[in-house]
Amino acid sequence: MAQVLRQLNIPENPNLIVGSATGDDAAVYKMSESQALVVTVDFFPPIVDDPWFYGAISAANSISDIYAMGGKPFLALNIACFPSDLPIEILSEIQKGGQEKAAEAGVIIVGGHTINDEEPKYGMAVIGSLEPGKEVTKSGSKVGDKLILTKPIGTGLITTGGKQNVVNKLTMDKALESMSLLNKDASEAMMDVGVNSCTDITGFGLLGHMKDMMTSSGVAANIYSSKVPILDGSLELAKSNIFPDGTNRNIDYVADLVSWDPSLEDHMKLILCDPQTSGGLLISVDESKLELLIGQLGKSGNNISSVIGDVVDLEGQFHINILP
Repeated sequence: MAQVLRQLNIPENPNLIVGSATGDDAAVYKMSESQALVVTVDFFPPIVDDPWFYGAISAANSISDIYAMGGKPFLALNIACFPSDLPIEILSEIQKGGQEKAAEAGVIIVGGHTINDEEPKYGMAVIGSLEPGKEVTKSGSKVGDKLILTKPIGTGLITTGGKQNVVNKLTMDKALESMSLLNKDASEAMMDVGVNSCTDITGFGLLGHMKDMMTSSGVAANIYSSKVPILDGSLELAKSNIFPDGTNRNIDYVADLVSWDPSLEDHMKLILCDPQTSGGLLISVDESKLELLIGQLGKSGNNISSVIGDVVDLEGQFHINILP
């Protein structure tokens, strides 16, 4: 979508603090000296069979872009596509999941729009707020920063394995729990501490979103694969070559920047480029604030705080080194 928007002649506006030019997943519009609106939209087809969890996960995913900018979400509209030949009760259960997750986030759903479509799709347009100048974008990483990930990856592998009936209930339940977990606590922690950059991990996978953060910030990164948290069961699926179609596209997307350590096996490429749904926040924080941020993340009990890498100098060109 960002590639398409760049081709459009979008008028400049002095109140548009963050627009499509930076590649961030939400826009920030200044309303006054003390308030700006954060606006985003997202929706996608079902990734799990349970309609309630599908709705809850989609809502958490849609709201996440507000959290990644450091905003506080408060208002949303439902967006739904639904086949006319399916029971309407399924759509009701999907929207119930979305409603309950939105309520957990303090978001009021005030309406929406539904159209007939051959494949169900659901998501939200979400509005949040923040103080102008305090927005966190993906373009602020600085050399010397530490990189923190607040959720394990592997959801794409597990949901794909689930469709093939090769994933046990415990593994799937853990993935559902992770995807439906709001990034609210992680966002509040980073805003309390003050960080340089943030993005949430979704369809482009960890390395795809890492690439966007590093290139837009004009820096590079070392990522330590052994430090990256992964969901139980995802490693076995990767070793069995069970992965979603988007994985290879993600590998191609980062191929020009990523340097893989020769000791790393191919299944690590699948995991690090695994398309995520409602993933965690990738936070770039000054090393002097690292322990404070880890402490703040730990207070909620809901977020991990894995330090997965360092921000480094370009050394002449963009690069992401993937190390053991």
